[in-house]
Amino acid sequence: MSLKSLGAKIFACIVVKRLYKSTSNTIALQEQILKNIVSKAKTTNFGLDHDFDTITSYEDYKKQVPAKTYEEMKPYFDAVLEGQEDVLWPGKPLYLCKTSGTTSGAKYIPISKDSMSHHIDAARNALLCYINETGRTDFVNHKMIFLQGSPTLERKNGNNIGRLSGIVANYVPKYLQKNRLPSYQTNCITDWETKVDAIVEETFSKPMGLISGIPSWVQMYFEKLKVKANGKSIADIFPDFSLFVYGGVNFEPYRSKFLNLIGKEVDSIQTYPASEGFIAFQDVQGEAGMLLNINAGIFFEFIPLQEFGKPNAKRICLKDVELDVNYVLILNTNAGLFGYNIGDTVKFTSLKPFRVVVSGRVKHFTSAFGEHVIAEEVETSLKAVLDTSDAIVSEFTVAPQVNPEEGLPFHEWFIEFEREPTNWDLFINNLDNKLQSKNPYYKDLIKGRVLQTLKITICNKGAFENMMKAQGKLGGQNKIPRLTNDRSLADKLCNLSIKTVQTSNKKQSNKGES
Repeated sequence: MSLKSLGAKIFACIVVKRLYKSTSNTIALQEQILKNIVSKAKTTNFGLDHDFDTITSYEDYKKQVPAKTYEEMKPYFDAVLEGQEDVLWPGKPLYLCKTSGTTSGAKYIPISKDSMSHHIDAARNALLCYINETGRTDFVNHKMIFLQGSPTLERKNGNNIGRLSGIVANYVPKYLQKNRLPSYQTNCITDWETKVDAIVEETFSKPMGLISGIPSWVQMYFEKLKVKANGKSIADIFPDFSLFVYGGVNFEPYRSKFLNLIGKEVDSIQTYPASEGFIAFQDVQGEAGMLLNINAGIFFEFIPLQEFGKPNAKRICLKDVELDVNYVLILNTNAGLFGYNIGDTVKFTSLKPFRVVVSGRVKHFTSAFGEHVIAEEVETSLKAVLDTSDAIVSEFTVAPQVNPEEGLPFHEWFIEFEREPTNWDLFINNLDNKLQSKNPYYKDLIKGRVLQTLKITICNKGAFENMMKAQGKLGGQNKIPRLTNDRSLADKLCNLSIKTVQTSNKKQSNKGES
């Protein structure tokens, strides 16, 4: 065993013991975090506007600080962007993290000096939990690649602005610097396709042990590697590759495609980083859910999804959450976010300790007929069908078709296949039945003949990548929505599709190739 491996095991044991000790007193710890952030921010513009100096309890806090979205807090964020001090948190933020917005365009999320270390520590702790549980340290002796944004920062009104993954790239620990790839120069390339091509050239002959990134963009990297290697598997190219670290999206829809690309099983670690804070990470292999990062300057709140948007919707903290309930996630942080609706929905898989899965996005759903199908339901349905099918899926999204040329409305699944199913009727019926079992409202609509069975539109190879490129959203932290409640995404994909398939030997409608 190398000294580096031995040191990693000892360090992992110490850190993990400390980590689990903090989870034994979660509620008291969370209450103290809320008290601390309210106290520190009471003289800021936000604190003065919301009478922070009169808050003595969580009930006071809820009354005085309503849950809000970025758009609803935009005047405060704009003031920070303009260079004003003491707006949300004392002084100026260490960084402004630029993310893709929805109705507001680009969003600028503050990262303070107080919060920065937690972004780094959580990523480290995810690896240390893996080492402590499995005893596997091979990856620390090999090269590691982090597919991330450019570490170069923009300077505006005294603010340092960049993408989260690029900001974090400036904080890679010294003990990992020798193993880290790509080089700083390659990492600074802004065009994603050019960058991936450069990473392929730089890493092709290296002993890669750990690979990290959003699954869809790692998949793009793997495919380019295979082309360069004349079709060899990733396992042949990187025989030492043993650990895949990912975040941003659910990996399960990609799993079969990844296994096909890699050519062997590799361990994986799921993480839940966000510009607003490092929310959770997988601490146990084979365990559903990620450990909530409860000692990282974040006070967590939750609104039951079924109540979200209603007057006087219930808003609770960790001591009142329940298993298997979808909650809208609300964050309060030591970077100056208060009652902030991050836009994600989560579900608890464990309460001792608190573990969550990301079940979807508040704005990403399909509910043209009141069914409110969410990402978790379509992802788990597709995974269940793929587990018993010969098909392999590269990418997919779902949209409603409210006004079809003929017949009842339906859910239209746009899927880019690596390998199409040999039995279309079985595949489509199984997928529709799985979704019905996940969502009783959808089932009622099918049984009541309000909707017909779903249809699948087969997309050209590279369709999703080309669509994202056309929108200037290729690479980085950009992700493809699993569902939309309109046809904005669907209409773009229709021009990148081959045909639509339905069951019972019904006619396939051919679409123009592009």
